[in-house]
Amino acid sequence: MIILPAIDIKNGQCVRLTKGDFATTEKVAEDPVETALDFVKNGAEWIHMVDLDGALKGNLENSKIFKDVAKETSLKVEIGGGIRSIESIEHYLENGIARVILGSAALRDPELTKEAVKKYGEKIAIGIDAKNGMVSASGWLEDSDTNYIDMAKSMEAIGVSTIIFTDISKDGTLSGPNLDQLGKINEAVSCNIIASGGIHVIDDIKALKEMGIYGAICGKSIYKGTLSLKEAIQYSK
Repeated sequence: MIILPAIDIKNGQCVRLTKGDFATTEKVAEDPVETALDFVKNGAEWIHMVDLDGALKGNLENSKIFKDVAKETSLKVEIGGGIRSIESIEHYLENGIARVILGSAALRDPELTKEAVKKYGEKIAIGIDAKNGMVSASGWLEDSDTNYIDMAKSMEAIGVSTIIFTDISKDGTLSGPNLDQLGKINEAVSCNIIASGGIHVIDDIKALKEMGIYGAICGKSIYKGTLSLKEAIQYSK
């Protein structure tokens, strides 16, 4: 299992939200590159980054920060937020980003998603963010009538290899991941599933590993000190 420490960016700052609510924005670190370098010291090989402004506005708002992290660290950068065109995908992949996440675009623009997966294969991941099992979009401000399992199966059908699943009600709460929904999506499709939302302590990492989950995104738990990144990475191997 891989552990992906997370940095979310809003207005150029490292922040975390609770349940995706922008009113709960909390600054958690000073400098994105320095924070990423600290993750490297603790054994991280991947980093999960989100452009929160981009997710709201539908374009690339903080792209320089993500490219700087890719350029100035050894981390493989996974980036999501506002990526809704082939041009945006190409921009990131041509500037050192290892994996691009399509979220709203995957829900609304199946043709773009098919084209991206056909062209870039494993470099494309799909973000499925759900409230009560139904997929949300546009920075989690818009709900849909699409069930998360149905979306996962449709993504599998077009060749998607990696899905990042977030239970929005768990995100940033330190209340533990939604093991029930994660288990169901992991069983429903052959894609690699990355768990996001609610991870709190090392027991959560153990539970995810025992379930055969491919990866775990850890954000607030690292910043609040309830989870040791180094311990999580060592356990995950």
